Amino acid sequence: MGKTAFIFPGQGSQAVGMAKDAYEAIPAAKEVFRQADERLGFALSTLIFEGPDTALKQTSNTQPALLTASIALHEAFKETGIRPDYVAGHSLGEYSALVASGVLAFADAVEIVRARGEFMEQAIPDGQGGMAAVLGADREALAALCRDITEAGHLVELANINCPGQIVVSGTKEGVAAVAERVKEAGGKRAITLEVSGPFHSSLMKEAATKLSGKLEAVAFSEAQVPVVANVTAKPVCEGNEIRQLLVDQVYSPVLWEDSVAWLLEQGVDTFIEFGPGSVLTGLVKKIDKTVKLYNINSLESFASVAEALEAR
Repeated sequence: MGKTAFIFPGQGSQAVGMAKDAYEAIPAAKEVFRQADERLGFALSTLIFEGPDTALKQTSNTQPALLTASIALHEAFKETGIRPDYVAGHSLGEYSALVASGVLAFADAVEIVRARGEFMEQAIPDGQGGMAAVLGADREALAALCRDITEAGHLVELANINCPGQIVVSGTKEGVAAVAERVKEAGGKRAITLEVSGPFHSSLMKEAATKLSGKLEAVAFSEAQVPVVANVTAKPVCEGNEIRQLLVDQVYSPVLWEDSVAWLLEQGVDTFIEFGPGSVLTGLVKKIDKTVKLYNINSLESFASVAEALEAR
């Protein structure tokens, strides 16, 4: 019998109204929202359910909001009795995976990611950094192009290795623009500028990582009950202190999502369940392997059909 991985999306998947039906119908989900409001000291739940979208898109709001919605859906889904063999999350989503695996208490995690968002916003003045999704490029050739542009004085680096043919670069505004202009040198078709507030997962985020390290030192990390596949290494990790350090490194290191999924496939995972709004991660997994089973837990309606399909395996 194949194995199952629970996966959790990162920034960009958020939507006004996410997980509201779970909040209204499932006490365990409602409790997640209550804990978020209480720990943060403001009505995050109101922002999630009512918006405005412009406020929800602010990094320091997006990160706790998406974590809260994903974990609320996960807590509600627990009632089906289905458990994963592995968990993983994309960037911010790694914190959701750590809550799901028992490494972090949710209330601690929501406070951490609120601060993480603030640190990332503060790391570089607005407008001086950016990110772009490069389509069709060869990974090694794109890395070489980024090194060439960086050596010429405009830092730009690989940030998210998402799937074959989709790699996000991050760095100075000039560096990202240079990649877009020269994308064909790496075999790429085009580069799409992303609406983000900073050059995430680049070395320009090291100041944010240092601040986050201090925040994480004050938080208890437990042994993982389910192996977590780390963004930085694309390998499983269970030990709390190692996870803490990897979260610091993750802020300025590339997210090895394609490699993480490849590792899970090697372990016999044939079913991926994404918790949260949208279907970004299942879309990426499909581009890595078209044969696996993919499910999205983004509303109460999805629960029954997913549970039924899994029980029929």
